[in-house]
Amino acid sequence: MAELGKRKRKLFAGATIRRLRESNRLTQQTVAQRLGISASYLNQIESNQRPLTAPVLVELARVFRVDVAALSEDSGERLIGNLQEALSDPLVGGAAVGAQEIKVCVQQTPNIAKTIVRLHDAHRQLAERYQAIDDALLASEAGPQESNQFPYDEVREFFHRINNYVDPLDRAAEALAEREGLSAGKRLTRLVDYLRRQHGIAVVFAHDTGPGLMRHFDRDSATLRVNGLMEPATQAFVLAHQIALIEQREEIEALVARAEFRSTEAPAVCTLALANYFAGALLLPYERLLAAAREVRHDVELLCHRFEASFEQVCHRLSTLQRSGREGIPFYFLRVDRAGNITKRHSATRLQFARYGGACPLWNIHEAFEAPDRMLVQVAEMPDKTRYLSIARGITKSGGSYRAPLRRYAIGFGCETAYAEELVYADGLDLRSAGAATMIGVSCRLCERADCHQRAVPPVGRAIAVDLTSRGQVPYRVL
Repeated sequence: MAELGKRKRKLFAGATIRRLRESNRLTQQTVAQRLGISASYLNQIESNQRPLTAPVLVELARVFRVDVAALSEDSGERLIGNLQEALSDPLVGGAAVGAQEIKVCVQQTPNIAKTIVRLHDAHRQLAERYQAIDDALLASEAGPQESNQFPYDEVREFFHRINNYVDPLDRAAEALAEREGLSAGKRLTRLVDYLRRQHGIAVVFAHDTGPGLMRHFDRDSATLRVNGLMEPATQAFVLAHQIALIEQREEIEALVARAEFRSTEAPAVCTLALANYFAGALLLPYERLLAAAREVRHDVELLCHRFEASFEQVCHRLSTLQRSGREGIPFYFLRVDRAGNITKRHSATRLQFARYGGACPLWNIHEAFEAPDRMLVQVAEMPDKTRYLSIARGITKSGGSYRAPLRRYAIGFGCETAYAEELVYADGLDLRSAGAATMIGVSCRLCERADCHQRAVPPVGRAIAVDLTSRGQVPYRVL
């Protein structure tokens, strides 16, 4: 195991604590007395001059009657990245705001930072909708189509806020898996039997479900038709998803209600996502997966065999192992299509993905399409000098027949190199020397590397010089 010190970063939550104290109409002196610390010490904590210690964190949770996760949630790095992206967007003038100014804004006035990010999101979404209208009119279609990005962005942000871990669903799924003995072997048969026995639902594996249809539940006949051409791991996931929609309906509805989504479509999107979360937790129970992952040093292929799960299912589930007190390695996870669109994303690390536009072309996830079914390993360094062990692999999802279209994706996951010794993929790698890492960034607009040979556009806020007498790999110099 990596040393504990590698896992812990200093926690600053001054703005959150000040907001909680003021909302409860308490003075610093009163709160300090309840915490057993001096008022000056509390003032330093609220000013982000001192980090939170574990004992003070626990006492704060007790005093304000909130979950420890509400105080320890590592959302600052993500908000810094989102604010930097918003302020550097050419749509809003590409304001040249320094990294330190952004950090101070997030630490001292997080609500203002969040408001700016939300305004930027709304601006981008409005621009995309106008573009969709223009495209529709140019194509002489019947009418403009509404953009679906807004609800999906809302749901994605919801999962970021909760660190992609949903405790009540996770524990309920784990308890059901243990109670019903849903281990590898006869899991699919047991899921079919469980639906029949507990809910009177007949499962039919059919080869004629229609193009692209994975499942269909007929309430009148209590019949669940499942595409029989899918892989067993996908079939099991579909059955687990149906169990979630039946047994966890109230819990899911409560979670969706608390999210307070603004778009009308987001609640339905989130309901499906939460049912998928339960399904993943049912097939890959938390404690069993955590123990197995540590035993095999996070060898995903071995975990796929042990749990009869797909490569994507295992990688995605590993990124959700953030149960308080029983955290796994903080992984990032993403899925990219051949056009470079990020179709799934989550990061429990400091690494943040560009929410608009493509990812860095030097990242090994793009190479995965050139070497399908091969594990690609890369030591990548971000501009803030943080290094990541990045693993990527191409996958193909068959339609089940010769004429059915194939879907091709690249799956990427990884963690900071501080945890590398816990991953089999780090064996034999040079993690520390200057030449061992590939220099990457979030995206070209947000990356300030002046000497990058793959740069598509200049970084926002930086001047460029064009020499008409000579040129390099990029036709300008970043000043």
